[in-house]
Amino acid sequence: MGRNHARVYSELKVVDSLYLYDLNEKAARDLSGAFGATVSPTIEDLLRSVDAVSVCVPTPYHFGVAEAVLDAGVPLLIEKPICATTDEARRLIAKIPDGLIVGVGHIERFNPIIPEIKKIIRNPLYIEMKRHNPASSRVSGSSVVEDLMIHDVDIMRNVLIPDGGYRLAGSGNRDVCSALFSFGDTTVYLSASRKSSKKIRMIYIEEEEFTIEGDFMAQEIYIHRKPGQYAVENERYVQENIIEKVLVNKQEPLKLELSTFLDCVARGQEFPINPAQALLNMEICEDVARCFA
Repeated sequence: MGRNHARVYSELKVVDSLYLYDLNEKAARDLSGAFGATVSPTIEDLLRSVDAVSVCVPTPYHFGVAEAVLDAGVPLLIEKPICATTDEARRLIAKIPDGLIVGVGHIERFNPIIPEIKKIIRNPLYIEMKRHNPASSRVSGSSVVEDLMIHDVDIMRNVLIPDGGYRLAGSGNRDVCSALFSFGDTTVYLSASRKSSKKIRMIYIEEEEFTIEGDFMAQEIYIHRKPGQYAVENERYVQENIIEKVLVNKQEPLKLELSTFLDCVARGQEFPINPAQALLNMEICEDVARCFA
């Protein structure tokens, strides 16, 4: 993710200088050459040089690195999950100075299909989200719940169903997991895998009068309306459906996320995904992980 952040920052017009720091000096030098950045010899040097910073390190190091940034008083965007544990997250949140902009990089919140789906839904009866991946060497220190499912937990809890308690049943292991939530009359099924041979990023929502299908990668949404006519022909059930394709303004979610972060820093406004929401996401993920502990 550090490479991706460096690339996007180098493309944003509001960024006039880009600094990198990495314990792996060769990696930092290679990135600096690719994106016209300056390599900082120490993290302290970087923090003296910048107006805002992205923290893109393996999850076990989130707390320590973010703490150093907070101590320097520099606005930061920390990649999800905010910390390795909810205890670390609470301790980090307690260290945030008043007025300092701190965001958490739940990138799928910036996928353009999400605000469009939010406009469409009324009373969802069933929600399903699948997030399946081939194995990735970049993953370090997190189970599939904190690595992949947390994206859909964030959308479920902070966008689609922001209120109310839930009942939960789940099963799985560190690489494959499913979770079934009940929010009153709404059932939510989440599945995540790091063992898939096919990359899947989908959302499916059923309401009384229509069904929504969304593809996170293609950034496409289809609405299936209730059929206006039912019939049985030659002992075969037939129905007429109306399928609408929603117009989506396709954008790179990371570019939208980072430009929003810099705009929030410039204006002194809270980032859309704040540390409290990120902590709530982690609390739910820990609930899910306890189902197969």
